[in-house]
Amino acid sequence: MSWLPLSFGAPLVLFGLLALPVIWWLLRLTPPRPQQEVFPPLRILARVLKREETPHQSPWWLTLLRLLMAALIVLALAEPVFNPREKLSTGGDALALLIDNGWASAPDWERRVATAERLIADADSTGATVVLAFTADKPNAEIGPFDAAAARDRLRAAQPRPVPTDRPGVYARAAAMLDQFPGASIAVLSDGLAAPGDDAAFGALLTKSPANLFWATPERLDTIGLTAAENEVDGFAVTVVRASSDSAPRQVTLGAFDDKGRRIADATAVLQPGESEASARLTVPFELRNDFASIAVDGQPQAGAVRVLDDNSKRRRVGLLSQAEADQAQPLLSPLYYIRRAMQPFADLVEPQSADLGEAIPQLLEQKPAMIVMADVGTIPEHARIKLVDWLRNGGTLVRFAGSRLAAAGSDEELLPVLLRTGERSLGGAMSWTTPQAVSDFPSTGPFSDLAPPNEVTVTRQVLAEPTPDLADRTWANLADGTPLVTGARRGKGTLALFHVTPEATWSNLPISGTFVEMLRRIVQLSRNQGVATAATEDAPQSLAPYRLIAANGTIVPPTGDAKPLAVGAATTPVTIENPPGLYGSEDGVQAHNLLAKDHQLTPIARPQANVAVTEVAYAFDQSSALKGPLIAAAVALMVLDTLAVLWMGGVFARRPKQRKAAAPGAAAAVLLGLVALLAFPAEPRAQDAKPGDAEAIEAISTTRLAYVLTGDSSIDSVSRAGLAGLTQYLIEKTALEPGQPAGVDIARDELAFYPIIYWPIDANAPMPSEEAIARVDAYMREGGTVLFDTRDQFSTDFTSAGSASAATERLRDILGNLNVPPLEPVPEDHVLTKTFFILNEFPGRFNGSPLWVEASLNAENADNRPVRTGDGVTPIMITANDFAGAWAVDANGDALLPTVPGDPMQRVYAYRTGVNVVMYMLTGNYKSDQVHVPVLLERLGQ
Repeated sequence: MSWLPLSFGAPLVLFGLLALPVIWWLLRLTPPRPQQEVFPPLRILARVLKREETPHQSPWWLTLLRLLMAALIVLALAEPVFNPREKLSTGGDALALLIDNGWASAPDWERRVATAERLIADADSTGATVVLAFTADKPNAEIGPFDAAAARDRLRAAQPRPVPTDRPGVYARAAAMLDQFPGASIAVLSDGLAAPGDDAAFGALLTKSPANLFWATPERLDTIGLTAAENEVDGFAVTVVRASSDSAPRQVTLGAFDDKGRRIADATAVLQPGESEASARLTVPFELRNDFASIAVDGQPQAGAVRVLDDNSKRRRVGLLSQAEADQAQPLLSPLYYIRRAMQPFADLVEPQSADLGEAIPQLLEQKPAMIVMADVGTIPEHARIKLVDWLRNGGTLVRFAGSRLAAAGSDEELLPVLLRTGERSLGGAMSWTTPQAVSDFPSTGPFSDLAPPNEVTVTRQVLAEPTPDLADRTWANLADGTPLVTGARRGKGTLALFHVTPEATWSNLPISGTFVEMLRRIVQLSRNQGVATAATEDAPQSLAPYRLIAANGTIVPPTGDAKPLAVGAATTPVTIENPPGLYGSEDGVQAHNLLAKDHQLTPIARPQANVAVTEVAYAFDQSSALKGPLIAAAVALMVLDTLAVLWMGGVFARRPKQRKAAAPGAAAAVLLGLVALLAFPAEPRAQDAKPGDAEAIEAISTTRLAYVLTGDSSIDSVSRAGLAGLTQYLIEKTALEPGQPAGVDIARDELAFYPIIYWPIDANAPMPSEEAIARVDAYMREGGTVLFDTRDQFSTDFTSAGSASAATERLRDILGNLNVPPLEPVPEDHVLTKTFFILNEFPGRFNGSPLWVEASLNAENADNRPVRTGDGVTPIMITANDFAGAWAVDANGDALLPTVPGDPMQRVYAYRTGVNVVMYMLTGNYKSDQVHVPVLLERLGQ
């Protein structure tokens, strides 16, 4: 039984309220116990002539008290519930509760738990058992059946996990469990996202012919995910995706964090209406981009909105060196042409200014490259060779390409991975018995082990390595005849690699193949100290231990006990409970294992077609409150009060009369003195000076508040209020001032004197203010207030000049024509507004370019004779066209509502600083122009 927000568990008990009239009649016939007194002879004599009376009924207030107590008891026995929820009818002997606890459920997990608790309570009321299964738990997790108490404990112990859901596996286990409970009810609490295998999962459940199907999904699917983060040439490109059902325009803010969790860069991605994918670019310097450890979406506490980065995302500086002069007419024959084209997408390339090796190599080393590529470089000068070897042994990566110069230079054990035979080997041709050789499978111990051998690549010439016992261990790529194509070796902390062919397509077509790009990419990865994290060798592990993991709420946490090592190079390893998203490896090198793949799409889940009744359930907290306890407590309190009243009426608390021979005269004297004092010193009459509106006036002046003019246009007024609210919050954070909430004022009716400054956005379509309203504004400015007019048209830089102007500027001219406006000038460089709180040289808003007009100084023409503005007065008028409120406006989450033009993030910061200077200038005046205390201050500073 429910009456609006109140329901009763036992409504028949309410018929007991019909007994209240009978109770009232009985109480009236029950007089209180007569008062007993000790025998007082004198008092009896004094009452001889009085008639003894005994009340025949209890006082009305005592009767009312007891009736109220009886009514509270009846209401309490009826078990009332405030804000009752609708009870779900769970049919059958069991309830199968299937809950998604994957990464998408983290933001509103508490709400999902509250919804599940209501379903368990409803099942408990019918005596049904509960099958409780979570789709992101381990495959062997216990799913029941549980009684209601055990199910609640299991539910409260569950937590969201940063992994995808496994509906097919979990639903199949639940379906097998339901074989024991035919006709059970099924409740699906999903995260709102579709997953592979959903059709098969729901099909397995619906084959059990459930009695009811309860379906719960989020009301609004606002999940944001990061699917890619690429370190490109001019910035860090990040891809943002959202559910296809979320078609409203949306602005997403992303932050880049270093390995210590410090925010070092920001970017904004704009999702246009109907778009489910957008890109953002963090345009920061190359060195700062290399410090990125993770990128996260603001306001999205879930693992899909975080992407961790490893050294693969860090761009390295690569130096290019060649002894051959570039032929501008034939660039395809340049030794470095194909190397540049291959490495430019993932590396920053630098080249020396000098062609002399003795100068070129030191020039490259001064730029601290991670890798140097030498295209057919022969003999190296000794002083440059020493520096190059030292750089290599300290961790550098040197890649060399063969050619006629290298073949003629002979072997160099320090700068070549293997010993070379003198000369070249020719394969194919009219004078050769051999044919061009193809590339065989890449050795499993090299960095190219995961690449497929290119079928179209052939080699016609090469430099051969001397056969040595360790040649096979140093070979990274072979030809079909077993001769090495690429060899490599370690030199101290560095890596040395040699391509036995030229970098241009003369000895082989390898440089014009896609495999060439991937081979260079793998070597660049080695240059980033990733020998442990990217390539498994005899001395390196085959798997990487968990290092830092992403929690379900998107935070970076230490490894958990469930996490297992990740296979090296397992780029396609799915995210599971054993391999959750995060970083794997150690401080020497890590590999990123992110949740969402590059092609991942967030698709809303589709409700399955079922032949049973489907009940929609909303995720919500249980707002119902049982009133039985409070009502019983109130009845007990009234009972205690009734008992005290009866005791008082029976004289229990009355004082026993005592013999007071001298007290009576003293009491009489005291009463006499009191009467004399009242007559001698009568109370002064006080006039009732309170007037209507005094309370509102006191409240208005008790807190400093910023005000804005109500234009009648809801869009303009909402931006004005949001703008002043954002400025108010900024003032609280940056200054000692704590203003109240901004107020909208009607200049024709409201009192303006309560506000130090009024922001007036000029709307050309708004009706012209009346003469009375203009007079009120004129009086406000004359009494010390300031009005900040904002035309918000960006292009109006001189409203005083005649000629064409915007509609807003024309309306401003009409308004100012009826006001006593002093001479105006743009804010000079030495004005107090430029240094009231922040040092400013311009006053931008959402736009930039319009000056800020203020009252002109007394001697404005003489710039040399006004080092600082004089006087203590404040300009009564300010005029701008930069749309200050648009730059200050924020939403409920504190995010900016409108973009700045141009989109410079610092422009909004300077706009806030402009607002702070204006408010401080209005509240403190020209205090910074006062030079009286300068000598004292200098004396205290010891100057």
